[in-house]
Amino acid sequence: MRKNRKLLSTLFFLLAVLVTHAIPATISQFIKIDQFGYKTGDQKIAVISDPQVGYNSALSFSPGATYQVRNWITDAIVFSGAITTWNGGATQSQSGDKVFWFDFSSVVTPGSYYVFDPTNNVGSYRFEINNCVYNDVLKIAMRMFYYQRCGFAKSYPFVDTGYVDGASHLGTQQDLDCRLYSSPTIGTSKNLSGGWYDAGDYNKYVNFTWGTLCDLLLAYEEKPTVWADNYNIPESGNGIPDILDETKYELDWLLKMQNSDGSVLSVIGGGGASPPSADAAYRRYGPANTSATLSAAGIFALAAKQYNSVGLTTYGTTLLTAAVNAWTWANANPSVTFYNSGVLAAGEQELDTYQTLCRKFAAATYLYALTGGATYKSFVDANYNNIHLLMWTFAYPFEGNEQDMCLYYAALPGATVSVKNAIVSAYSNSLSTWNVDNLPAYTGNTDAYRAYLNDGNYTWNSNQTKSKQGNMFLAMIRYNFDAPNATNYTNAASGFVHYFHGVNPNSKTYLSNMGKFGAENSVTSFYHSWFENGSALWDEVGISMYGPAPGFIPGGVNPSYDWDVCCPSGCGSAANNAMCVAESLDPPKNQPIQKSWKDFNTSWPVNSWTITEAGIYTQAAYARMLSKFCTSPCVVTTGVPNYSSSIGLIETIYPQPADNSISVKFYGHENEAVTIFVFDVNGKEVKQVKQNISSSSLIEMDVNQISAGVYFIRFVTNDRVEVRKIVKD
Repeated sequence: MRKNRKLLSTLFFLLAVLVTHAIPATISQFIKIDQFGYKTGDQKIAVISDPQVGYNSALSFSPGATYQVRNWITDAIVFSGAITTWNGGATQSQSGDKVFWFDFSSVVTPGSYYVFDPTNNVGSYRFEINNCVYNDVLKIAMRMFYYQRCGFAKSYPFVDTGYVDGASHLGTQQDLDCRLYSSPTIGTSKNLSGGWYDAGDYNKYVNFTWGTLCDLLLAYEEKPTVWADNYNIPESGNGIPDILDETKYELDWLLKMQNSDGSVLSVIGGGGASPPSADAAYRRYGPANTSATLSAAGIFALAAKQYNSVGLTTYGTTLLTAAVNAWTWANANPSVTFYNSGVLAAGEQELDTYQTLCRKFAAATYLYALTGGATYKSFVDANYNNIHLLMWTFAYPFEGNEQDMCLYYAALPGATVSVKNAIVSAYSNSLSTWNVDNLPAYTGNTDAYRAYLNDGNYTWNSNQTKSKQGNMFLAMIRYNFDAPNATNYTNAASGFVHYFHGVNPNSKTYLSNMGKFGAENSVTSFYHSWFENGSALWDEVGISMYGPAPGFIPGGVNPSYDWDVCCPSGCGSAANNAMCVAESLDPPKNQPIQKSWKDFNTSWPVNSWTITEAGIYTQAAYARMLSKFCTSPCVVTTGVPNYSSSIGLIETIYPQPADNSISVKFYGHENEAVTIFVFDVNGKEVKQVKQNISSSSLIEMDVNQISAGVYFIRFVTNDRVEVRKIVKD
């Protein structure tokens, strides 16, 4: 039945492409562009593929020698140029593709476009060019953390009506009455409510939120002006950037995890129902340990600095006190451990000796930055040579946050000069020349898809690794380490942004359910307890009623993927064994590295979580990277006529196809005036009307006098512009 539904979904998708894409007539997934778009002055390179190996190898594509950029509405040719062949026509092993590049960086006029192959009469997905093209993508991606809030109701209008859900994990022996895993008596009860679900389950880990909060707090500090106060969360409009409102929700939980002696509890686990509010499982916490306490110390100190900067000094003082108390306890208790695997929650949250040292180094760095205390500086100076960056003089993306702490210390005014110089030398040399995976991979065109990781770095959660690599390049710009190569570092990092947005062998935008936000081929399903396999409401875009919530980033391609070791015949029952082969797993199995992907959310024994599980740490690393390409203040300037779109104005237009009238549902904007322009496919205006949006965020528009065909409707409010396509019967 599921296969039949998928076949019908595919047929409907193909019909929709034929009906709604008048320009170009045929979309080719072998022409890969950033499906959101590009900033005006940025490098813009489309990647064209001819598959040789992998699941799509039977679909060969021979591109024409000359490609064009065309206006999406008028079909006017705005640029024409030759494509270039990557690596002399070799097949890239990571993708199994022969690849060609089409550089159209000279197109700088804001507007809506597509790349066109006149020889084959096919084009790319639509994309925008304007300096604000990523601002709303960042907003949607950041809203993932709101969906991940534990113990907090998801209410309209902060979520679409399809994702409304009550506050979770506040029932019997849950987070308001959470008990120690080894002694679940009333005497061990604690209020540990709040915080974010860590990933696709509902567990909450202190050690795993360390990298998440470091990335988000540093993202704010590095470019504070791009972080707005209008992300449509309950705190929006309070005068505090919403990124700090959201991190505060996690920090408030982290403060609850701290005991009166300064130690910090390690983990909370239990449950997994859909939706989250339906989960009635008892919740248990793990004891305090040294690594979690040091993780919290560093987070508290770094956070105090950010909240002080926006005037929340009372909260900053609370965080400082918590950081100092955690540091003091960890110093007195340097070897307290708790291994939770098989006992409480998934995975293993305990850190090894080196990782625990790094957490202490980070705590010392951020406490020194906050207080200027000599004790913290002395610890950094005595231990910097024990950090891998200095031991190996090798920077790589699996230790992004550890490298950040070193760079942060080196940039402080009071840093010891010799220590600063050693850090700067090790990092900048490794990025610029010493590690071929870094800038040499960009300048040498190593990756056909322009976002290089070496083969061994494509592991579980490769999307986090991709973002970490992009952030490494951006750190070179932040600290001005290699100014003559600044453009190369920017372009190298932008390749990782474009990889997430569709410039990859799968032509996949690796954010969920982003069709109405500008990405025509985004993730349709991913592993998450809420958006579970088989759910009639949230399973898969186009199959379930709503699909999963928008903006979640799954783990990423994983060439090590396999079903559970019990498959195909040892999973305990015939029904379980049948699940091993219930759907094709080729892909993601038996594929080149970058094609080791599938949109799926099947749980044990198929174990889709090793490819598609979303995580707060993956989301934070991407948001930090993307924020560097956002603009503030964001003012969209466009050519004439203005066909630029802005994300997040229109929720839906129905019916489609239209008959005599259409209904337009807006995201808010009640009682606001909207001017509506209707254009035919040649760009000719056929209707203009000004209406007031109703108190229920709706308008009704008469289209009876418009002849049958495809049209583009431009909606203009006092602060938004959005273009949508309709079909009139």
